[in-house]
Amino acid sequence: MKRISTYLSSGVFLLLLLIIWEIGARIYNKSFVLPSPTDIAVKLWELKEILLFVHLPATLLIIAIGLLASIIIGIGLAVWMYMSKVAERTFYPIIIASQAIPTIALGPIFVVWFGYSIWSKVLVTFLITFFPLTVSTFDGLKSTNKDLKELMLTMGASKKDIFFKLDVPSAFPSIFSGLKVAVTVSVIGAAIGEWLGAQAGLGYFSRRMMTQFDGAAVFAPIVILAAVGILLFLLVIGIEKICLKWRKQ
Repeated sequence: MKRISTYLSSGVFLLLLLIIWEIGARIYNKSFVLPSPTDIAVKLWELKEILLFVHLPATLLIIAIGLLASIIIGIGLAVWMYMSKVAERTFYPIIIASQAIPTIALGPIFVVWFGYSIWSKVLVTFLITFFPLTVSTFDGLKSTNKDLKELMLTMGASKKDIFFKLDVPSAFPSIFSGLKVAVTVSVIGAAIGEWLGAQAGLGYFSRRMMTQFDGAAVFAPIVILAAVGILLFLLVIGIEKICLKWRKQ
């Protein structure tokens, strides 16, 4: 009941914001700048085929490749840094320092390198999702209970046993926390990459509609992008509940 009441209050608050937005947009009466929610809904329905069957698949492909690369390389690097002090001293400061460089500033460089192909967008998505996943995984591995580790050592456990039976399970909550952030910002990364240069995708379509001063058509792909981010977040939560049944919710 408590969870239902929380969702209900969130829904009421969101509905209130939409009503205020609708009234404000009607009063402002400049739909090319501030379209109303109903205008956006109508435009979504009009453009549903081209958005859902042409541009959405292009964006989803970028998100999937960027996220997969981020998971493999990010978790792999986090494990390596955990296993090797040399790797930690070498890569961890570079990973932290890399966040001082705005990814959007690197986007045009990627376009120059890869053109308007999918790989410039994938690289932007990868760079945005790589940091939270790597750092969360590394911190999770480092947070292993030292008393339990010493107990397993006294019982004759090998380093392999300790890693797979203690370190990895202990790091799972942190890994999933990083993954929740990563899947959400992956949508942002894909959209930014498409804004900077693309031939298809929701971000590309939104930017193209800006040149036509069609405010509702600019917002329509953004609504779909938000829905994709929410669905990916919920998917990770579902997988987390399955993998972490042992943890009290």
